[in-house]
Amino acid sequence: MFARVTFYPTLLYNVFMEKVTQRNWYDRIDENVILGALPFRNLSQKLIDEENVRCVISMNESYELEHFTPQPDEWNKMGVEHCQLSTRDIFETPSHEKLIQGVSIMESFSKDGKTVYVHCKAGRTRSATLVGCYLMSKHNWTPEQAIDNIVSKRPHIWLRNQQLESLKKYYDAVVKEKINASKMDSN
Repeated sequence: MFARVTFYPTLLYNVFMEKVTQRNWYDRIDENVILGALPFRNLSQKLIDEENVRCVISMNESYELEHFTPQPDEWNKMGVEHCQLSTRDIFETPSHEKLIQGVSIMESFSKDGKTVYVHCKAGRTRSATLVGCYLMSKHNWTPEQAIDNIVSKRPHIWLRNQQLESLKKYYDAVVKEKINASKMDSN
């Protein structure tokens, strides 16, 4: 309930911060991934035309997407796939299963040279956690390396202990396994 009650005030705060500080609404993390805040309707065509966005992964709950962003059918009409990995704001981190699903989608679109826009309300916590997992998987990076890379491009991300724990769990369960399998293949 707290996340729902604070949604509009904190969204307004994020819009304000983007206008009066150096915060960007979104930032390109690599050639295929953009990490950002809610993709407002007036921003959607720019994302498609200028950034080659062909998939949007939302970490938001449905009520957060009701009024300001294109709905899944609207994205579809624009030629953009939409995936919602609903995660409650403020107190939750994406589940391990959602992180695996999100990274898989990101890797699929990246292979085709397309861009994925990953967002939550502010592009600082829920979506930054997923992007961190993607970077770890892509580069066999540690959580610290992934975070450092994201911070170098989007300095205002905000990962707390629970997000750091999710990144470490993903690293231990997925990335280490991939590294070990690669070592075994080369022997």
